[in-house]
Amino acid sequence: QVHLVESGGDSVQAGGHLTLSCVASGYTISNRCMAWFRQVPGKEREGVAVIERDGPTRYRTSVKGRFTISKDNAKNTLYLQMNNLNPEDTALYYCAARNNPCDGRWPTQVLLAKGAWNYWGQGTQVTVSS
Repeated sequence: QVHLVESGGDSVQAGGHLTLSCVASGYTISNRCMAWFRQVPGKEREGVAVIERDGPTRYRTSVKGRFTISKDNAKNTLYLQMNNLNPEDTALYYCAARNNPCDGRWPTQVLLAKGAWNYWGQGTQVTVSS
């Protein structure tokens, strides 16, 4: 059974930084791709960043240059380093995993859609104040 547990969410001021972590069990991240999503109440869950099995990454436009997705295969852990945070980044952040592989043949817009992912963590709250 796949189990994803996020941590690292907090309240910070604009311009601050945070690092989110997601520990996976029942799922070997070295063999798969993973992603971070976020959601605010009343809005659709949106993809933030994707990391392919072998390391290539994709980002939504609004976080490019500020967020970095990475993984530690030895720890079976996914990370999201978030810099220069702004109030629009306030959301519940989710870690996601999927059964199918992902590589350069998959369009970014497909991988940033929640329907492409099969497993979800419980989320960790990030709040950015101005």
